Order: sequence, then structure tokens, then C-alpha cells
Amino acid sequence: MKRIIPSLILLGAISACNNPQKKEMEPIKWPDAKAPVAEIIPHKRSIHGDTVVDNYYWMIDYFKKGADSTRVVDYLKAENKYLEEMMKSTDAFQADLFKEMKGRIKEKDESVPSFKNGYYYYSRTEDGKQYFKYCRKKGSLTAPEEVLLDVDEMAKGHSYFSATGFKVSPDNKLLAFGVDKVSRRQYTIQVKNLETGEIYKDAITNTEGPGAWANDNKTLFYTSKNPVTLLSEKIKKHTLGADAKTDVVVYDEKDNTNYIGVGKSKNGKYIFVASQGTLTSEYKMIDADRPQDAFKVFAARSKDVLYDVMPVDGKFLILTNWKAKNFRLMECPLDKTEKENWKEVIPHRTDVLLESAQEFKDYTVLSERKNGLTELRVLKKSGGDYYIKFDEPAYDAGVGANPEYDSKNLRYSYTSLTTPSSVYDYDLEKKTQKLMKQQEVVGGYNPKDYVTERIFATAKDGTKIPVALVYKKGFEKNGQSPLLLYGYGSYGSNSDVYFSSVRLSLLDRGFVFAIANIRGGQEMGRQWYEDGKLMKKKNTFTDFIAAGEYLIDQKYTSKGHLYANGGSAGGLLMGAVVNLAPDLWNGVIADVPFVDVVNTMLDESIPLTTNEFDEWGNPKKKDAYEYMKSYSPYENVEKKAYPNMLVTTGLHDSQVQYFEPAKWVAKLRAMKTDQNVLFLKTNMEFGHGGASGRFDYLKEEALGYAFFFKLEGITK
Repeated sequence: MKRIIPSLILLGAISACNNPQKKEMEPIKWPDAKAPVAEIIPHKRSIHGDTVVDNYYWMIDYFKKGADSTRVVDYLKAENKYLEEMMKSTDAFQADLFKEMKGRIKEKDESVPSFKNGYYYYSRTEDGKQYFKYCRKKGSLTAPEEVLLDVDEMAKGHSYFSATGFKVSPDNKLLAFGVDKVSRRQYTIQVKNLETGEIYKDAITNTEGPGAWANDNKTLFYTSKNPVTLLSEKIKKHTLGADAKTDVVVYDEKDNTNYIGVGKSKNGKYIFVASQGTLTSEYKMIDADRPQDAFKVFAARSKDVLYDVMPVDGKFLILTNWKAKNFRLMECPLDKTEKENWKEVIPHRTDVLLESAQEFKDYTVLSERKNGLTELRVLKKSGGDYYIKFDEPAYDAGVGANPEYDSKNLRYSYTSLTTPSSVYDYDLEKKTQKLMKQQEVVGGYNPKDYVTERIFATAKDGTKIPVALVYKKGFEKNGQSPLLLYGYGSYGSNSDVYFSSVRLSLLDRGFVFAIANIRGGQEMGRQWYEDGKLMKKKNTFTDFIAAGEYLIDQKYTSKGHLYANGGSAGGLLMGAVVNLAPDLWNGVIADVPFVDVVNTMLDESIPLTTNEFDEWGNPKKKDAYEYMKSYSPYENVEKKAYPNMLVTTGLHDSQVQYFEPAKWVAKLRAMKTDQNVLFLKTNMEFGHGGASGRFDYLKEEALGYAFFFKLEGITK
């Protein structure tokens, strides 16, 4: 529901004159357009002896297919029209920004090929095309190319199109893949014969996409979704040529707080069904040669125990938090997999979070996080270990695509706020590495023209909050420069730094960009996450405010020049901080924001709600309800001044339904006492992640940047 969206060559001479090193800015001139006023239709919510009147509850009707569906769509369109009228003076600037951002992207490009089962697989893009072609070559990169899927062709005629989850059968003859044409993440699985080019009639609807092929090359396991709640409820088994309606359910998840999925082990010997929530996980498995067998439990689920399983020669490796808050690595025999048989390999450490493990025949590569930064640790089967370390003050490194089990080569990725995304191949025996590809910035880019820092703000309880920054060389800490602060802080998802060629349009016009690693993420260890969820969720918001205040105190910016951005659960963050500290920000963009927390968590028919109870709490419990209500942005809108705000959503969003931001904007518009602007942008054709084409999303980026630039008095 509230997933991460996760979610900015020309400018050499221009940037100097547009860097707003001035104490006073000219008043912003906005058109005299009339903002939409949403109709008030009171709806009472009564629970735990508490009654709340929700004047905009009717906006749920498009989702519920209710009587007010047309009224909802009309309101959203009116808000879009108001935004267009108010931002019309920036139309040419937005077009220039789009052209500028697109101009930095290498249109004809190719991913680094990865080798699996005799073939090199890669994707490539072409000039002017929005999508890609998924390809392979047999045995050698000089072999003839096979285009497995031409997604550019497949996407023709669709306003949204996503093809994903490519799974090639063990005999290399079949390709299973998922297609979403609506942006609801409800994938239809299709199968293509790679020898004849035929797309089979086996269309399996309402899935998470292909999961795993059995070794018989005709049995496909996949995750089936509830069509209303979108919960991943069942694992099914499909036999090629059979009617999907007859597919056998091999696993039915009874705990609706868990997500489930199915996949194949790297060594190709097992098929695993994983059931995992925020606090508990369980694996079931079968021999990939015996798809007719019943799945058996690897280790029974137990409260607050998470684990992950990797088979290697003669044993299983287990990554787990069992009696180890920051996780440890264990192992067990192939035929004795319950917890009492687990033996410790790498112990728990209070100052190091063990995030993941990648198994190879002769090596295991661990991703470890210390002081918020990642290190890669190599364990040799023959004994001993060593680290692959990195030296920038803030960076992100991670294990990449390594599908081949019997390999002595590790592929990893690396990026920072100034280093473009890079792919390396590392020889695990020789300890040497080769740069395979680095993101090319068309038109030229010199990392030495930019400076990155990592500083620590102090939260209200004394906790040190990491903040990473980047700015154009020549920046002066005088409090007059604009600064955009980004945050997320939920689900234990890490907000690591990354390079963005789009962001250069911000930096080259004098902005500082910063990322705050607030609690609720997992950057500083598992406790960092636990201190920013459930009944400690407010730490996430006060940490972000503390980061903003520290940046002002250190004269990176000032109140009149400080901006904020976050999406999805980061949009909840935006809603909370504008309620708690509205005068701190000059402008805020909340993308697909999860802001109607109480009402959504009370309605289990809304997609993914029950999966979220371990993150936010279940408001049917009085203490959780009262705490949730005390910070939910929609519940806490007051008659006071708010900053300039742009709120975005998608009519078909499956993660955060459109009515949350729509209701929030309507209530803000009715209650705020300021003259600042408030905009709602609804993408009427897309969902949570926005447009599917590789260039279309830049129009949304251009709008957001133009909004910030307008507030800052930057006009070109």
C-alpha cells in the first residue's frame, strides 16, 4: 500500500545568474484562478467511543463503484484544471526542463549482459523508443542476437504498459512473463515459445507475475492475488496447455498480514514458497524435479522470527534474526531444517546489520551495513573472508544480478550523489574488479563540479540522524540557497544515496539536495527501524523536522528556502511534518501520499491493508487507534497556515488509493488560513509508480521542479 516509490548541459552560464543568493525574493505572481471546492457530505465514523465526522468520505465512491463515482472523477478533473491554470506561466519552462532532462539520457543503450544456463541475457533501448527489447545470445557475446520480447511493439496503443518477471524454462525454450496494462500490479502471465515465436493461450490473470519453472519445463508456479484486496493469497501450479481455471492451489496463506511468493533456488534444485510479514516468516519447499510433491515446511513460523534460505552444496544457509536483532548467518543439514538444527556461521553484532547473502558454489557474499553504509564481505568455502570496501562519504553499493551458481565472479552496483550508477564485475579469487558499465550522462558530466557531504543532525531525544547532501561547487553556506530535503522512513526501507541525471537540473540552478536517514528505515540497524514504527512512529516525523532545522542552523538554507519531498509512506511523512512544523517549509511535494491512515487501516477491503498492521498497528485496537489518530495527516488538519504544496496521485493506484490525497487536499483547502498555493495532480491513466515509459515520467519531474523554481523565483 505504502511502498516505496521509492520515489530530478545547458546550464553552465545560466546557473550563476539563477542561484538566488538574495535575502528577499520578489512576490510570486499567480493567476487569479478559482480553486475547486469539494462538496461536504458528512459521514460519521464511530469506534472506541470516539466519533469523527468525515466530510469527504464520499470520494471513495469511484474505488467502491458507488453512487458518487462521477462526482469524484469530476472533482479530480477540476483540480487538474486548476493546477494547469495556475502553473500555465511555467509551461514553456516545463517543456525546456523536459527537453533538458531527456537530453541527458542515452537513448540507445544496453544493460550489462548476465550469464545463465548457457545464455547471455540483456535488455536494450533504441532512439526515441519509450520501452525496451529483452534479448539473449547463446554462449558468446559475439553470437547472433535473439529478441525474446519487443516491449516497444507490445506497448503500442496502451497508455500504460509493463512487462516484467521474465522467467526462462530450464531447457531455454520457453519464456514466462507478466503484463500489466492498467498499473494496478495485477499481472497476466503469458508464455512464449522461444523456438517458434508463438505466444501460448495460457493467459493466467490476476497474479504477481511468473514465479518459478519446475525442472520438467512444463509446470509453472505463481502467486495468485485477491481481486479486491490485491493480497497475495495463494500459490498455484499451472501445467502448460491446461485451463488456468483448473490450476491447483499448492499453498493457501491464512495469515492476511503476510505477503507470499514463490521462487527457485539459485542452484536450481528447490522451489520455495515464502510467507513473510514485518515480524514473521516461513518457507516451504519441494524438489524442483518433483513438482507433483506437496510442499513441506523448512522451519515452522514463530513470533518475531524472520529467516531466509539459500541451498548450497550439502547444506542450507539461513539468514535470520532469531535471537539476533541485527541478524546472523547460520547453516543446517539438507535433511534437518528446523531451528534446533541450525548452527551459527556469522554471529550477531550490535553495530553491524547483516542485510543479505548471495550464495555461490565456492563463496558466499554478505551485504553488511555499519554506521549506515554498506560493505560487501566475501566468505570463502575453503575458509577465511575479506571485505570489499568503498571510500566516498556517502554511497550505495549492492550485489547485482548473479544468476549463475557455479561462478567465481561477483557482479555488484555502486553509486553516490556524484558518481553515476556503475556496474562492476569482481573476481572473487583474484580480488580484482572491472568496471563493466557506468551510466552515461549525454552532453557531458564532471563529478568534480559537485560536492557531497554526510552530516549528522540531532533529534529531540539526542539521536544522531545521518543526512547526505550534494551541491554545485561554489555553494556558500550563508542561509540563502534553496535546499530540497527528501525522506521516507518506513518498512525498514533504506533511503540510500543515488546519482540522478535529472537532479542536475536542480543542482545547476543553485539548489542543495539532501536525504535524511530518519528512523523507520533500517540504515543504522534493525533497532533504527523498530524505533520508527507502530507506537514509535512519531520519531520518523520529528527526525525529519530535526534534520530540516539543523540544515537551517548550519546555514545550508533558511526557512524561506527550505523544501521537502516524499512519496507513498514518505508522503505520510510530508503530511505529518506540515502539520507539526508548517512554517519550516516554503514548499512541499507529497507524491502518492498515504495520509488517511486511520480510515484506510480500518477498511480491510482496501488493497493491502491487512499486510500493514505490523507496520502501523490495527486501529480496531483502542491504543493503536488513538496513537494513529494523533499523527494521521488527514485527521490533524487544522485552521492554520500551511506551506505551498503540490500533491500527486494516480486514479488507478493500487498501493495508496487516489481518495487519500484527494480527501486530504479538499480538507486542507477548506481549513488552511494562508494564501499559499495548494495543488492536486491526478494522473487519470496511471497508478502508484506513474507513467510506464522511460521518458514520460520526466514530465512529472519537470512539473515538480517548475513548482519549486516558481516558488524560488527561478524562471529559466
